[in-house]
Amino acid sequence: VQLVESGGGLVQAGGSLTLSCTASGSIFMINAMGWYRQAPGKQRELVAGITSGGSTNYADSVKGRFTISRDNAKNTVYLQMNSLKPEDTAVYYCNANGVVLTTRATLLEVWGQGTLVTVSS
Repeated sequence: VQLVESGGGLVQAGGSLTLSCTASGSIFMINAMGWYRQAPGKQRELVAGITSGGSTNYADSVKGRFTISRDNAKNTVYLQMNSLKPEDTAVYYCNANGVVLTTRATLLEVWGQGTLVTVSS
């Protein structure tokens, strides 16, 4: 199973970006997907998560600005980021938690390679 992210880049403060992450492989279903980020010198932190049923949770720092969504049929999760701030600059990682394969084996956690988001002031 692989997670491939796209959509990162350079944007000015106040701008918007949308990140996408698609899981590929012999997947039956994915229980939860989410986005984490890691800024230079800081620990990786949860940005937003979404369950297969559509329940979401957000870090306080992004509430009201970021929106997570997913397309279960495409095994894809999105992160719409609005009103970006310089402090949002980080490498953003996609995460899949509880990946059930077609063999019914379960992978506890899969990570993407990360995509860099840079917000200039």
